[in-house]
Amino acid sequence: MALPKKVTIYEVGPREGIQIASNPIKTEDKVAFINTINETGISSIETVSFVSPKWVPSMADADEVLAKIEKKSGVEYRTVYLNIKGLERALNHQVTIDGVLIFSASNTFSQRNNNKSTEEIIAFMPNWISAYQEAGIPVDQVAVMATFGCNFEGHIPLERVVQLIEKVDHLLNENGEQLKKIKLADTMGWANPEQMKRTIFAIRNKWPDAEIILHLHDTRGLGMANAYSALQEGVSHFESAIGGLGGCPFAKVKGAPGNISTEDLVFMCDEMGIETGVDLAKLLECVKLAEGIFGHDLPGHLHRGGLFREIRPKTWAEMANH
Repeated sequence: MALPKKVTIYEVGPREGIQIASNPIKTEDKVAFINTINETGISSIETVSFVSPKWVPSMADADEVLAKIEKKSGVEYRTVYLNIKGLERALNHQVTIDGVLIFSASNTFSQRNNNKSTEEIIAFMPNWISAYQEAGIPVDQVAVMATFGCNFEGHIPLERVVQLIEKVDHLLNENGEQLKKIKLADTMGWANPEQMKRTIFAIRNKWPDAEIILHLHDTRGLGMANAYSALQEGVSHFESAIGGLGGCPFAKVKGAPGNISTEDLVFMCDEMGIETGVDLAKLLECVKLAEGIFGHDLPGHLHRGGLFREIRPKTWAEMANH
């Protein structure tokens, strides 16, 4: 399959990076970080999680952050919530709310992340569907955590992933909804490029009209290779984090790199002639700001290696096509 002409990037650093930060981040720094991302051309920013401060203390000021950030026209501001109470909090803000049903392909990770088994999560989904419908939100997306493997259970069979999505798809159909988007998350960084291709093929074979969104982690250094493999399969929607921020506090990967780096992904796309609409120079400013806020170097590559523009103003794709 040909590479996509355009890629949409969903920035998750302000939420996922802060969620796992080792040092407390001031509210004003969170706001400044999001406001700086506003200027990069990124059209979707995941801002906060509506979760219990007992479990994720860094999100205790979620409402305040959303009240203080600058809402820029053309940018969607998203949040994360793990229960209906969190959804209700999100509805009180001017944010984009996706009608998404979330579960983990790993039962052990589900217990650690949600205090419920995967089957319990799925059994509760009719309540989620009702809550979304009452709010007038189409329920058209599923998100599968630990799609490619788990630090607790090891290998996750692709057949299990497909069967679980089928079960949730059936629930959607029973409630008058249609599955249009499937998010596959490599929560603990287990995927490899060949596995990525086979997984995308299997999902597309079953749901040919559904848009695939990838949430990739660089835990073991294969994040960008997996992104390239997915691009080769025509995937054009990716979640990433500035500087490679992120990771899951319940994933047993302390100290490992987080999500794939937004600037590295944009750079790779630019070099290959894939449009992103994102300004790389401004992204690098965000990385610099983030390193100051978080108080340590970030694992992304481009902000250390630098751009080619002073030596070679054109991208490789621009030169190759002339």
